[in-house]
Amino acid sequence: MFRHTMLFLGYELKLTLRNPVWPLFGILQPILYLLLFAPLVANTTVGGTMGDTLRLFTPGVLMMIALFGSLFVGFGMINEIRNGYLERLAVSPAWRPAIVLGRTMRDMLVLVVQALLVIGLAFLMGMRASAPGVLVMLVLMAATGLLASGLSYGLALALRDENGMSQIMQFFALPLILLTGIMLPMSLAPHWMQTVAHFNPLYHAVEAGRSLFDGDFTDGSIPLAFGLTLALGALTLTWSVSSMKKLAG
Repeated sequence: MFRHTMLFLGYELKLTLRNPVWPLFGILQPILYLLLFAPLVANTTVGGTMGDTLRLFTPGVLMMIALFGSLFVGFGMINEIRNGYLERLAVSPAWRPAIVLGRTMRDMLVLVVQALLVIGLAFLMGMRASAPGVLVMLVLMAATGLLASGLSYGLALALRDENGMSQIMQFFALPLILLTGIMLPMSLAPHWMQTVAHFNPLYHAVEAGRSLFDGDFTDGSIPLAFGLTLALGALTLTWSVSSMKKLAG
């Protein structure tokens, strides 16, 4: 089990290193938000100083990377299903869950590297945050990536169609962003929107990230965020692994 998972992880990492443009391109939009949107927020009554704004804004940007950096990984799997590559892997002597687990581990490692680049840029721009909090935030971000990538691979194996998967992603993407408070705190939203946001696990992850960056480890949003993301991540990963087993018949 471990050996096969590491083999697939190594293979996927080699593919990523051969073409590192896409992972770097994936953080272009979050970096632009950090460079262009954060200064706008700093000039309002919400942001305060630039350092305060970045400490508020950067955890949301990291969650954006975790969500969109992993939510679209399934599109490549659909192409592999269509050309028969994935079916050949599924009927090979390899431990079938390792096919998904290796990819998922690759996705989380890429997310951590992307997060470190964004955090480094935020510090250069004047952010000051709790170092232990930043480290814990990276773990929370990886857990969120596990949730998103497991969902993406599960949808890819279930739908096997880029158009159908794209429509589902686009339908949920905007509400997820608006109801997380990534751009602005949800305290500015109407009461009904704040109520709906509490049913969004990513909202709690963003709130936990802000508390971690502030060095407040007693905030109740932190265990809630870890509990929700890990539980949902385990469900989506189980779904994708089960779908991979069905692919082999």
